[in-house]
Amino acid sequence: MNKTQKGAWFALVTAILLLAFSIEVAIGIFHQSLITTGSRRFISMLMYFSMLISCFFLRKKQSPTEPDFDERDSNIRKNAVLVSFISVWILLVTAIVITLFVVGEGGLISVDFLPIACFGLFLAVAIIYSSTVLIQYGRGGKDG
Repeated sequence: MNKTQKGAWFALVTAILLLAFSIEVAIGIFHQSLITTGSRRFISMLMYFSMLISCFFLRKKQSPTEPDFDERDSNIRKNAVLVSFISVWILLVTAIVITLFVVGEGGLISVDFLPIACFGLFLAVAIIYSSTVLIQYGRGGKDG
């Protein structure tokens, strides 16, 4: 597994954990929380330490002669960025259409909603980018 794959797995797992944790916090704000405050702190510390430990494995190479990236890695990253860029626009249009139907044409959206929407968009694009990278590595052959 090369550096690009390790980074994609790390980003995918991190984005999914952040998404799950954010959903749980949002549920806790609007309804009765499923997790107690002490458990939430424990989960936060567990996530933090697991990220620190996984950063060590991201930096470690399988062998000293392993290159950081090659032409195939560059093509895979380029394609993943293209898919992510297209998904940003699709997600933005979808968010606009959904808020238009939910709030209506004359309704107002709270300013507090914008950072939440941007964070959700960021997590979605991170998941799409990492998934695209991993799918391309799993699909293609070693000969390019």
